[in-house]
Parts: sequence; structure tokens; C-alpha cells
Amino acid sequence: MPQMIFVNLPVTDLDKSKAFYEAVGAANNPAFTDDTAACMVVEEGSIHVMLLTHEKWATFTSKKIPDAHTTAQVLLCVSAESRDAVDAQVDKAVKAGGKADPTPTQEYGDFMYGRSFEDPDGHIWEVMWMDPTAIPADAPAEASA
Repeated sequence: MPQMIFVNLPVTDLDKSKAFYEAVGAANNPAFTDDTAACMVVEEGSIHVMLLTHEKWATFTSKKIPDAHTTAQVLLCVSAESRDAVDAQVDKAVKAGGKADPTPTQEYGDFMYGRSFEDPDGHIWEVMWMDPTAIPADAPAEASA
């Protein structure tokens, strides 16, 4: 069985967040969704985003939920199949109420291109395309990670 990742995100409005993630291409898995949480499948069998109300979040940790609009601890990054797909994903996020490019665009010529968006709660998602066969030997570390 392949390893899966479940990214848990605290959200202020579960229905609004579900609609946002559906608009950017995630599918809801009703088997793991109720009025306190929603499982959004980004990539079947590998990437899932668990949207948790603040009350539900508090059942997992006593740590305070930071305001992701003003602080950042994690930058989530997913790959895309082309430069155009990167732009299309950011465009979908903006149309769904997200914010485009909260982090700098990553432009590394013929081998890597990336942009980002914020969801309604301020969580930052980076979307990047990369051709590993075209990475130059002198590429900066952040471009080859």
C-alpha cells in the first residue's frame, strides 16, 4: 500500500472551505466528513486535506491555532504537470475566493516554475512544475529541493 499524507487544517467556516477546495479540484470523501470535519481528496490514494472546525481541531491538540492570515508556519506544495497547469490552479483558487501569489513566483527557466495561493483561512499552497532532467548543476538549493 502506498504511503498517504493527510494534511490537517483548522478552518473557521467548514462549508466555505469545502466549497473552496472543491473549486480548486479536490473531491469530498463523505465517509470522513461530518459537521466538524471534511476530508478533501487532492490526489486519490495519496493526498488528502482534512478541514477541521476549531472545535474539532482542539480535540487533537491544546496548542493555540495561529491566524494564518498574519503568521505562517507551513508552506504546502503540490506539483503540477505543466507551467500552464500551475497558472490554471492559481486562477481557480482566485475565482473561488482565494488570494493569488502570497509568496514570490519561482521562475527558474526551463526546469522549474511555481506560484502560490491562499485559501480562505490564509493557508498557503504552492503549486510548482519541474523538469528534473533539466536542472542545471549550479541551480540554487531552493530550486532543486
